[in-house]
Amino acid sequence: MVLVALVIRLAVVGFLYPERLNPDRDHWRFAGETGRIARSIVEGRGFSSPLHADTGPTAWMTPLYPVILAGVFKIFGVYTKASALAMLSLDSLFSALTCIPIFLIARKQFGERTAVWTGWTWAFFPYAIYFSADFIWATTLTTLLVASIFLVALSLEETDNWRTWLGYGVLCGVSALTDPIVLPVAAPVAAWMAFRLWQKNLRWARAGATAAIAFVLAVSPWFVRNYRAFDTLIPFRDNVGLELYVGNQGQTWHFAPGGFHPSDTPREWAEFQQLGELKYMQHKRAQAMDFIRAAPWSFVTLSLRRALYMWTNFWSLSSRYLKAEPADPFNILLCTTLTILAFAGLWRAWRLDPSLAAPFAIALFCFPIVYYLTHPEDYYRRPIDPIFVLPAVYAVVQWIAERQLARETSRSLPEGALVPVA
Repeated sequence: MVLVALVIRLAVVGFLYPERLNPDRDHWRFAGETGRIARSIVEGRGFSSPLHADTGPTAWMTPLYPVILAGVFKIFGVYTKASALAMLSLDSLFSALTCIPIFLIARKQFGERTAVWTGWTWAFFPYAIYFSADFIWATTLTTLLVASIFLVALSLEETDNWRTWLGYGVLCGVSALTDPIVLPVAAPVAAWMAFRLWQKNLRWARAGATAAIAFVLAVSPWFVRNYRAFDTLIPFRDNVGLELYVGNQGQTWHFAPGGFHPSDTPREWAEFQQLGELKYMQHKRAQAMDFIRAAPWSFVTLSLRRALYMWTNFWSLSSRYLKAEPADPFNILLCTTLTILAFAGLWRAWRLDPSLAAPFAIALFCFPIVYYLTHPEDYYRRPIDPIFVLPAVYAVVQWIAERQLARETSRSLPEGALVPVA
């Protein structure tokens, strides 16, 4: 599965990599802010300057993926063809390796047959192929880490061994330094597993505390670095205010309308340079909160629309929107179908054993909450795709098995006999 998945993704890389070499805006399409930070590292300016000039230290991104990209730049050159091919190949490898935790989760929860189907589904899953072969960002690595976190979390239900929980805490810490969006999955699923330990009269408090301490120790060097750079506590990233502003400023024709981000808007870029990164982010947060206070029902409506988008990929069918997002009719069909099948699989699992379905439901419902409040992007949902694919494939496999059983039962009955219905 991994080999086939990797070959498919690398083949697609061969067609799509030139898009990352577009020189417009000083190669902005080559990893955006991540590429800028990686270049700063290679040029000896440290973890800094996420946009178009040397603006000093940054906490715009968490460190792991920019450091990986900096290593590639160091070896193959900054914004070169070789670096693009190396990074897209590495992202493709991350996506292909995701077959492993997906297969193991499915085998543990749903059986061997579902595991095989799920692994092969991921190998050919359109979003997994496209975003790994065309998009230089932390998305595919984060997806692998979310699936790995979920796999390890499933084992926590069975043991209060402090070493296992310690390992989980470290894994979550490293993953959060790649992208903190893993935490809406890691934390509530771990809480559920601690609850399951409590039900079994095992040492849940010690286990949970061990994981929490390991997590804090893993992320604390980054927190200390941010405090030294900005003289204030910045837990992971400082751009929450900007994300809130982009989605809550009055424009609703698009889920993330242009004209409000310093990467592509001269007005915002000038303000960023004038205020500096931290004060700029604080000002954007204040502007977003002013909008929310002035129009609370608009914010509620927008949040509901964002929730709908995260589950179905539907935002609008207006000509202006479809001109900006021409692939959305296909995306709506694929995302909505996947969501429906995932719910069907959850329902089947819940009827079999609620504790079997609970971790999946917790992950699916907790992951997108932050995007309901800020703004979505098409790639924001990708890290949770494995948790959609797993119950969706389970639903299909069970449906096929039931149809086969019904046909076999029908053939084995005497002519004219009634087929029993379960």
